[in-house]
Amino acid sequence: MSFLRRLQFNFWYFRNPPWDSGITPPELFEFIQSHPAGRAIDIGCGTGTNVTTLAKTGWQVTGFDFAARAIQIAKRKAKKAHIQANLFTDDATRMKNVTGQFDLALDMGCFHSLENKADYLTQLDRILAPNGFWLMYGFYAPTSNPSAPKIADSDLSLISARAFTLLTRRNGFDKRERLSAWFLYQKTVSPLRGSKTNSPVF
Repeated sequence: MSFLRRLQFNFWYFRNPPWDSGITPPELFEFIQSHPAGRAIDIGCGTGTNVTTLAKTGWQVTGFDFAARAIQIAKRKAKKAHIQANLFTDDATRMKNVTGQFDLALDMGCFHSLENKADYLTQLDRILAPNGFWLMYGFYAPTSNPSAPKIADSDLSLISARAFTLLTRRNGFDKRERLSAWFLYQKTVSPLRGSKTNSPVF
């Protein structure tokens, strides 16, 4: 992440970033309702809306973002909501400050914005517990489009080559009619992909 881009995102949080709606999506609520609480990490947590939701439903939550301004706001929101959460700044392709393993990794709009997705996936594999889940949302573009955030087919191939099994995918559109999708992956623990039984679809 370049210094200028980091600075730009920090300035966004002095206003109202269009991606920071302050509303937890129904896809996360559905996951919470169908899975027992455990350890969760919100990758690119912004101002902590989903960190608060997870904590209030019994999850032990960690959240990080590369924008220090967003984390300042998230900490204030956590204090006001009387919830416990571990919040800090970090780089999603390095995750230097992330320790331990998590049962759920939530990513709403971080993965699709990265140039170096391979390093992100390496870190995700490190921090996700065996059979842990990765719930991810992003803009989808079948072919690579370097001028905009996207998840291309080549990125999906990169994911499938790692230790992640796709459980569900839901295509849709954002408010600006851009093609987007929700993906639910599970970390594969057996080297024999075909011998693994998928968890129930939520």
